[in-house]
Amino acid sequence: MKKFYYIWFFSLLTVCSFAQQLPQYSQYMLNELAINPAVAGKDEFADVRSNNRYQWVGITDAPRTYMLTIHGPIKAKNMGLGMHLYTDIVGPTRRTGLTFAYAYHLKLNKQDVRLSFGLNGGILQWGIDGSKLVLHDTGDQALLTTYQTTYVPDLGAGIYFHKKDRFYLGLSVPQMYQAPIGLYPGVSSKSRLASHFNLNGAYTFDLGDDFKLQPSFLIKYAVPAPPKLEGGMRLIYKEQVWIGGNYRHNDAFTFLIGYMYKNYLMIGYSYDYTTTNIRKYSTGTHEIMLGIRFSKKQAATWEKNSTVAPQIN
Repeated sequence: MKKFYYIWFFSLLTVCSFAQQLPQYSQYMLNELAINPAVAGKDEFADVRSNNRYQWVGITDAPRTYMLTIHGPIKAKNMGLGMHLYTDIVGPTRRTGLTFAYAYHLKLNKQDVRLSFGLNGGILQWGIDGSKLVLHDTGDQALLTTYQTTYVPDLGAGIYFHKKDRFYLGLSVPQMYQAPIGLYPGVSSKSRLASHFNLNGAYTFDLGDDFKLQPSFLIKYAVPAPPKLEGGMRLIYKEQVWIGGNYRHNDAFTFLIGYMYKNYLMIGYSYDYTTTNIRKYSTGTHEIMLGIRFSKKQAATWEKNSTVAPQIN
């Protein structure tokens, strides 16, 4: 049986660090739909977010992740719809996922505390670039010149307990169906999608009229890896500017900064300082998040501004 150095390395990385059957990103508190389908349509506006992550800069073929989420409400029916598209590249491997989310939002009391239920479904494409493989044994040289792909279904679910601008607590189970992954026809493989469990939450404290403090956490678990814990804090000024930091257990410290322009355009940046031995070979990890909100109120503002006649002196 043929063995590949790259596949061995990638499999070891997946088991030991947990991170790479699902994309990892540091600004998890700013793009919750990527974690939980029950988030879809929770706000009064449609929301588009993009995360672009460049991990372990300085290492050849280090992980790169590109992510796009879109979701919005169906207010009359207390529902929401969303979409999550991502590409995750690690060495010779590439995973591209596309899922669609549905959520139902149940109002629990007059203080607008809600309990949301969500489902998502879609497809994952797994691929290996044969030109980047190194054979341990000779033979089967055709594997070195082909790009092999396979498609598997992806199903997930989540619940989300929240109050607008105050707190949230969510539990989600991505990849509930452990679909087999067979990249090479005729070759027996035990590889499957791994079911994951995500628990995340945050609470926002008011510090006077202008400042808010928001601690948050994310716990990720998949058999057989141990649970991975991330926790952090953001200091927010007038709902426009924030700075903060995260810690990912046995992995990295993260610095966060961001800006919201007129409550509809958002940009966020994070830098990870790796605490493992990889720091000897890498200058760190960079991640950029871009977002835009669409609402009737915002559209009315744009329309009003576009119809104002210029003043001539």
